[in-house]
Amino acid sequence: MPQQENEIFRNYNFVLKIQGQDAAYFTEVSGLSIDVEAIEYREGGAAPAVRKLPGRVKYGDVTLRWGLTQNHELTDWLKNVAQGIVEPRDIHIVLKKPSGVEEATRWVLHGAWPCSWRGAPLSAMGNDVAIETMVLTHEGLERGAA
Repeated sequence: MPQQENEIFRNYNFVLKIQGQDAAYFTEVSGLSIDVEAIEYREGGAAPAVRKLPGRVKYGDVTLRWGLTQNHELTDWLKNVAQGIVEPRDIHIVLKKPSGVEEATRWVLHGAWPCSWRGAPLSAMGNDVAIETMVLTHEGLERGAA
């Protein structure tokens, strides 16, 4: 079947790779964003309109949520950052096609490192999955890179 350029993908089937390795079982990734500052200026002369030029680019922090396991890789990474040992990594968020095998697209966070972590809420009255949250800051976002 030929590739359909306008095929709509589902948001539930994704893999997160850190340094090329699958990382944990994530339930949610949010915050993928790029904002370009619009700098307004007025030209001299009789031009009544305000012009706009692109300014600084800001990449939004990305929030990861995953079920708590015995794997400490992500929290160890944050612990190193807290001790002043920043090890930026490229993070690949790979969205799969409905088959779960083929890659639909991917986003790459360049130079990412953890800047926040929230432990799973615990309740003696609950029976939910314990979900941890980590926020990554990064220096660039690219879509479609292999």
